[in-house]
Amino acid sequence: MPNRRSEQMQQALAHPLADKRIEILRAVGGCGSISAAARQCGVSYKAAWQALDTLSNLAGAELVSKAVGGSGGGGAQLTAAGEQLLRAAGLLEQARREVMGRLAPGRSAAALPAALGLRTSMRNQLPCTLQAMKPQRGALEVVLLLGDGEGRIRSRITRESAQLLGLQIGQRVLALCKATAVEVLAQTQAPAAEGRNLLAGEVQRLSRSREGGEVALRLPGGENLVGFCGPASGLRLRGPAWALFSDAAVVLALAD
Repeated sequence: MPNRRSEQMQQALAHPLADKRIEILRAVGGCGSISAAARQCGVSYKAAWQALDTLSNLAGAELVSKAVGGSGGGGAQLTAAGEQLLRAAGLLEQARREVMGRLAPGRSAAALPAALGLRTSMRNQLPCTLQAMKPQRGALEVVLLLGDGEGRIRSRITRESAQLLGLQIGQRVLALCKATAVEVLAQTQAPAAEGRNLLAGEVQRLSRSREGGEVALRLPGGENLVGFCGPASGLRLRGPAWALFSDAAVVLALAD
């Protein structure tokens, strides 16, 4: 029976949208720099960070070891888990080409029906375990456990959605949330969290704009979460912060 890490590695490779993220991870391994990998792959530095954060979330392990740097981002190298993920990705791609060659000789392995993959603009993708489902004003409140078993997220969905997804207690799912739906506050502030999810985290990246901007948090279980702060937020790098977002902003997707 596969162990938890093996299952999470499979999850990181299970989605067609992971292709670009694997490309970025491979580029980091080749050039030793996230900023250089971003340029090589034709994406922004921020997008490269997000790709690596999401892959780390899905794999359940840090894939890149980052050195502190200036605006160029510093150096970076793959961890053992990152190397393992790339080896697995290479084997999967080889098997995919062989299968496509047998089914459709002469046809590109990339020419798969669009319906087989789903791309989403939601940057926050958190692996969770479904803990409970409770009736709530004609809908359902779904309670989700994060990987550390302590953090909880609530999602409000319709009964029909739960039925169509076949949701069950103990099931592994992905909690998706737009970064723009997440409000980030310094923990010196008292958040009005009624009716909203409240998660504690540590600031990993922070906009330097006086008007506020994007903030990347690391949650206690190692997951990464992106949100936005307002002006004069009081946030600082490596400092504690709150992330708040509505249960209606959380979309569920099947992880397997």
